[in-house]
Order: sequence, then structure tokens, then C-alpha cells
Amino acid sequence: MTAFFYRRPKLRLGFLLSAPLLWLGLAYLGALAALFVTAFWHTDAFTGQVVVDWSLGNFETLFTDAVYRTITFRTVGIAALVTVIDAVVAFPMAFAMAKLASPRAQRILVIAVMTPLWASYLVKAYAWRSMLSGNGALSSISPGYGVTATIVTLSYLWLPYMILPIYAGLDRLPDSLVDASGDLGARSLRTFRSVILPLTFPAIVAGSIFTFSLSLGDYIAVKIVGGTSQMLGNVVYDNIGAANNLPFAATVATVPVVIMLGYLAAVRRTGALDNL
Repeated sequence: MTAFFYRRPKLRLGFLLSAPLLWLGLAYLGALAALFVTAFWHTDAFTGQVVVDWSLGNFETLFTDAVYRTITFRTVGIAALVTVIDAVVAFPMAFAMAKLASPRAQRILVIAVMTPLWASYLVKAYAWRSMLSGNGALSSISPGYGVTATIVTLSYLWLPYMILPIYAGLDRLPDSLVDASGDLGARSLRTFRSVILPLTFPAIVAGSIFTFSLSLGDYIAVKIVGGTSQMLGNVVYDNIGAANNLPFAATVATVPVVIMLGYLAAVRRTGALDNL
């Protein structure tokens, strides 16, 4: 049997991938399919039971109610702003790690960037809640709880997911290209715009996929530091829990999925993913 698979590498690869692909199909794609199907059902107002009656009522409520439109735009805006902030903060940090630090220092800095990922999400979120409170460490400059606090907290939480891809992209960037640009008379800003940024753009895109998608679906941070603000994740959570309206929760949950599919399609059209 071993010799049979050894002589057929493609069959061996298919056999090895069969289990994880089956799990992906059942646990992930199957769950997405169930989500989309449930979005067309509704809940009986008297019994609270899910009624398998196909209609577009949930989508009509979602698109016509001004409250849900506002929450959707707020969520997309927060996710986009978090992504931009993380990219601006991460790039110089990643550049220093990849091009200025010694090999030993690089390893230490990579560990330092990854260390917050080992801590609990809730611990970090509540730490920011404490710092942003009226008597916290940042009380003098604290914006209070709300959208700004949510953006600050999410930017901190997802920053490592932006630093590491950019660091990997910059680490692969040949120093000779930067030196050649300088030899040809280009100033630092011109070298950055013409050489460094275009070659590391795929890495920035990779990081943005993480930060944008994670912010888009988050509902815990806004519960902790968001005050009365809501995001799409909160609407999903509340309709699954207190409201007991699973079909409408599924309808709202399709919005981040559709947005991310559109984002990935747009990124793919730019060709940035081809060089990852």
C-alpha cells in the first residue's frame, strides 16, 4: 500500500488533504450554507419558534430600517479606519524590524510583536476599558467610551496581524533595489513611493484582510468600550440571545460575509494577491 501511494504523488496528496477538506466543507461551508438558508425564514411573534416560510422580509427590514443602515455604515467605517491606523503604525515598525535591526534583534522584536497574541482577548479589552475610564491611566486624554474608544481598542488588538505580514514583505525586499534607487539620485520619499511601497503592497493587503475582517465581525470590544454604540456583531449577538430571532440574526450576519467577498474580489482585481 505504501509503495502504491509512493508511485502516485498526486493521489497521495489528495488522500492527505481529504480529511481537512472534508472538515472544511462540513464545518465551514456547511455552516455558511445554513446561515444563508436561515436568513430567508422568520420567527413567530407569539411562540418564538422559527417558521420555515421563505420570504425576503428580513432583508427588507435590514435595508429599509435607518437604524440598521447606520449600524452597517458605522461598522464598515470603523473596520476601514482600524485598518488604515494599523497600516500607518505597522509600516515603520516593520521596516525597522526588517531593515534596521540586527538578526538577533529581529528575532526578539518578532517575539515581542507576537507576545500580545498569547494574552486573552478579554484581558486586553478590559485593560483598555480601565485605561479609558474616568480615573484610568489615560483619563486626561480619554475620549470616554464610544466609537473612538472602540477604534483605539480594535487598532491595538489587531496591530500584530498587520505588522507580521508587512515585516515578511519587507524582509523579502532586496536591499540592492533600495541602494540602486539612492544611487540614481532618488530621495527617501521617492524611493519609498517608487520602490518600497509597490513591492510591499501585497503584504499590506494581506494584513488589511486580517484587520478589516476581524474588525468587521467583532462584537466584544464594542460591548466593553463602545458605550451605547453598536456594530453588526452586536446586532447578531442580541438577536441570537435576548431577542431570540435567529433568522434575522442570520440575515444581519450575511452583511459582513458579502462585504468581505466584495473586498476580496476587489483586491484580487488589483493583482495584489498574485504576489503573496
